[in-house]
Amino acid sequence: MHRILTALLTVLPLSACGLAETAATGVTAASSAAEQAKQGQQTEQRVEQQVEAAKQVAADKLKAADDGASQ
Repeated sequence: MHRILTALLTVLPLSACGLAETAATGVTAASSAAEQAKQGQQTEQRVEQQVEAAKQVAADKLKAADDGASQ
């Protein structure tokens, strides 16, 4: 019985290190995913702004063409 307890006490710290490493890896992965999501939102906002700007340019050109045709 004493041998089993000694073996368990010897192995326990090693298994705890693995758990800590796994937890740290999970935190790093979650942090990376959060950063990617933030960058994705920023990219989405830039694209929406570009689409709105393109729509405005198209509307301005259409208005200018209509004004030119009316004269």
